[in-house]
Amino acid sequence: MILKVLFWFFFGIIIYAYVGYTIILLVIASVKKLLQLRRHQVQDDFLPEVTLLVPAYNEAGFVIRKVNNTLELNYPKEKLKIIWIIDGTTDDSYELLCRYPEITVMHEKERRGKIHAMNRGMKAVNSPIVVFTDANTMLNKDALREITRLFADSKTGCVTGEKRISESEMQKAVDAGEGLYWRYESLIKRLESETGSVMGAVGEIFAIRTGLYHEIKEDTLLDDFTISLMIARQGFRIKYAPHAVGTETASLSISEEIKRKIRIAIGGLQTLTRLTGLLNPFKNCFLTFKYISHKVLRWTVVPFAFPLVFFLNLIIVLTPYNTRLYTVLFISQCIFYLFALAGRLLHDVRIRIKALFAPYYLFVMNYAIITGFFRFIKGNYSVKWQKARRV
Repeated sequence: MILKVLFWFFFGIIIYAYVGYTIILLVIASVKKLLQLRRHQVQDDFLPEVTLLVPAYNEAGFVIRKVNNTLELNYPKEKLKIIWIIDGTTDDSYELLCRYPEITVMHEKERRGKIHAMNRGMKAVNSPIVVFTDANTMLNKDALREITRLFADSKTGCVTGEKRISESEMQKAVDAGEGLYWRYESLIKRLESETGSVMGAVGEIFAIRTGLYHEIKEDTLLDDFTISLMIARQGFRIKYAPHAVGTETASLSISEEIKRKIRIAIGGLQTLTRLTGLLNPFKNCFLTFKYISHKVLRWTVVPFAFPLVFFLNLIIVLTPYNTRLYTVLFISQCIFYLFALAGRLLHDVRIRIKALFAPYYLFVMNYAIITGFFRFIKGNYSVKWQKARRV
């Protein structure tokens, strides 16, 4: 029956994208560890000169806290340069930053977007390593040391840190869902790093070899993803530093989180059309495998597979070809969507059992990708990003 074939095809893609791929990475990483294959070079005392680059727009509410955070980092002061690029800002960010002589402030009156600011800021970087971070992201004291130690390996071209969402014991749906999702993503990043390269960096905290940077188009939406994968395409590894932590608060509301996710989805699709070389398995087979498994499927097939699986299951249950297995699967899906609905109705209620909001966040994430897909097709998006408000 063709309906059953389609059902298992799309159901299999969902399971593979969220579970199967992770298991495959876990097996490969375990085999490598068992065979004691050569580990990448790491030196705790490798402390090259570093530039911390902070592109920001109207972040006056975070400036003082962020500056104090960076000045307290456990890294030799004579080897650390801090640059802020705040083009087009209309608040008092510039005045606040000028209070700190330790910081270089680059400011132009015209706002031309984050990518223009980054391209301009990179021209002022003369250190071998540059670390990108967001103004609203707080770094742990040893973040730079944890990152630079991985650059002791000459094959490492990019290092991504660990993004965390600040958590409290009692959390709302958006807080809990986002935090759980990033824990899951961190597991995948660790496994990808242990098996070669991570599939993209997180913009909150990542670093590259300065010499590998190439200016990217100013209409690029996902700068972190694009920059890091362009480096991977050059034959260098993207490594993961789990103890280099960048912490930020959750989105203020689910609508703000949806806005952010839609932007990411559009940027992901834009990247697919520009970095087509990553889809060529003959150039780097394993990199292509990771790229398709971790990113391409989630941005193109998986979001549409969820409703297809539900309706295909419903049709099968209503036909004479139904069996107990399909009934159980349909009931399970109904329970999943009921949990998602409960998360929507209780999204402002604080709760200890954070896992209850996982279905809600997963639903929201895939809804945002579908919305972003159609906006990308129509060209209905802006390069100038209005950042999501956070708690």
